[in-house]
Amino acid sequence: MNVHILADSACDLPLQFFKDENVTLIPLGVHVNGQEYEDLVAINPKEVYQAIKQGQTPKTSQASPLKLKEIFTDMAKKGTEGLYVAFSSELSGTYQTSVMVANEVKEEFPDFHLSIIDSKAASLGYGLAVVRAAELSAKGLPLAELEAKVKTFCKHIEHLFTVHDLDYLAKGGRVSKASAFVGGLLNIKPLLDVEDGKLIPLEKIRGKKKVFRRMIELMGERGKDLSQQTVAISHGDDEQTAAEVKEMIEEAFSPKKVIINPIGAAVGSHSGPGTIAVFFLNESL
Repeated sequence: MNVHILADSACDLPLQFFKDENVTLIPLGVHVNGQEYEDLVAINPKEVYQAIKQGQTPKTSQASPLKLKEIFTDMAKKGTEGLYVAFSSELSGTYQTSVMVANEVKEEFPDFHLSIIDSKAASLGYGLAVVRAAELSAKGLPLAELEAKVKTFCKHIEHLFTVHDLDYLAKGGRVSKASAFVGGLLNIKPLLDVEDGKLIPLEKIRGKKKVFRRMIELMGERGKDLSQQTVAISHGDDEQTAAEVKEMIEEAFSPKKVIINPIGAAVGSHSGPGTIAVFFLNESL
């Protein structure tokens, strides 16, 4: 039996992927309109962005420990080996909680084999790691080898992204309110990346077109064999800009494949509408 793959909704892969690839979805929590929803299952990204545009501030919560225990116990009873690729521990407590819950289940079922990886990644950067895990599992790799290969993949994922409005990141404590105010006044677009799982501001660039040109430049500097890669673009309810960035990437690097998907509630609640992110590898794997 192949190793079963698990991932949480912060990977921003479509619900259909989980069904098609038989990957278990662990939803994060979204609090909006006075209600709590399971991300991707009971609420979709468009509804979350609509709420933000109406002035609401959605809150997110880590995966439910009860849900994790239910999933892990069911696997343990069936003797299913698993690999859970988790959202960056620097951006959510889900990884730590899942490790704690897995240890509880292993006390009851000592023969239960579940490895949990801290992807140190977010959105479709994390999603690319989940896709790779599913591909490798389908080849029948044993758990230890699968875990090692996916960990290596995660170490080489590059994230580059810009937000439409710094206020959303300021509300989430990602940037200071003063720099958000200055950014809005001067049409300054921040360019950010993720290092060791944390959001890191790289540069401030004036104007939308310039920030995307700079993204492409940095892809060229950081990426390795981009023509052989699947590149991912995620967006905060802005399909048109994502399509324009896709054209720029295809023109510059002719990647094997480009996938586009909306940023889900877990990340989008903090980054806000209009965010554009690109993900690729800095090593040939």
